[in-house]
Amino acid sequence: MPHVLPQPQQLAALGTVLCLYRLQHGTELAGWAQAAYAEAAVGVDSDGLRESVRFFDRDGRCCWRLHLLPDSDFLAWDRMMTSLPCAQETTERERGVAERLWWRMAGRLLGGHWRACTVRLYALARGASPVLAASLAPVSPLGATTARRIVDAEGVEVDIVSRRPGYEALLTATAAQHEHGGTAATPSL
Repeated sequence: MPHVLPQPQQLAALGTVLCLYRLQHGTELAGWAQAAYAEAAVGVDSDGLRESVRFFDRDGRCCWRLHLLPDSDFLAWDRMMTSLPCAQETTERERGVAERLWWRMAGRLLGGHWRACTVRLYALARGASPVLAASLAPVSPLGATTARRIVDAEGVEVDIVSRRPGYEALLTATAAQHEHGGTAATPSL
């Protein structure tokens, strides 16, 4: 299957998702701006099935990840997942405290530190193609538990929203765009 990148409308249909992004790249949408293609990822851990979409830059480095939450739109998620190539299924073992701390420290030292937050994505009409925007989104108690389980397993710093004061504005991508495989352009920051 050729490299595919979901369109902003597909991402906007997902509802609330857990967004993992590289802290050194900036905001929640910086990884989207760098993404050249995406893959569906399905794994199993001690709590069951875990699904995510991993976005990769032109050099094949993972730059952005979205995780399914109980608060997400399952039908929209399933439609998007079936349109993406699937990474090899993995079975993940639960990491101990020492291993999670080690991965966190290694990530900081190597510049690969990830941050997580719950977001709602939007497709805004700007010119010829839609622009992706995001706002921080509150989650249900089950969604918060699921998100915390994911970030603990990933060794990621978390900002699961219970509404941060003064942060209600949309984080909007700029109109700069790049072309991907002859399809509609995608937004950049």
